[in-house]
Amino acid sequence: MIPLRLGLAAILLPAVVAAQTPRPPPPPRPPPPPLAYRGFSPGMPYRDFATRARALARNDTLRCQTMRSTAQVMDCGVRVRDPADSARFYLSANVIEGRVSVVSFKDSGGVAMVERVKRDLRQRLGAPQRRERSMWEWSNGRRFIRLNWRGSGGWRVLFVTLNDRDVMDRIARYRPATRPRHAP
Repeated sequence: MIPLRLGLAAILLPAVVAAQTPRPPPPPRPPPPPLAYRGFSPGMPYRDFATRARALARNDTLRCQTMRSTAQVMDCGVRVRDPADSARFYLSANVIEGRVSVVSFKDSGGVAMVERVKRDLRQRLGAPQRRERSMWEWSNGRRFIRLNWRGSGGWRVLFVTLNDRDVMDRIARYRPATRPRHAP
């Protein structure tokens, strides 16, 4: 009887050990595609933003204005024309501590312009993850790209906004302190 038990143990032992051995982790998923549009991405360094914006500027100069209380926060803007497709738009950015927190592309035109931008973003980023009236959004962690359009009849104003919430959160350091209210 003992040899039979030892024989069964010898047969079953490898299976028991194999069942208790942890499985190797699955291969890592490839990272999602970076959120970028026309060579700009949320969270990019200011220097890279300025270089790209100046390269696209036509008959305009990139202008930046710092916050009154600190040079660590500034807003920039310039009219640009993308040579890839001759699109013209107003490009603006909010920069905090040398990083771009928000990049915005503003354009206006007909319904066909909105459909062209929707098709372009869908090809680059896939199906939007969030849809509301006159708004589509794609996100990756705390970064997102949002497409908004407004208008009536055949005319539309369109915004493509790229946002990095981690950079945007840094603005709290530069908000003016609130003064306590005195009771009457």
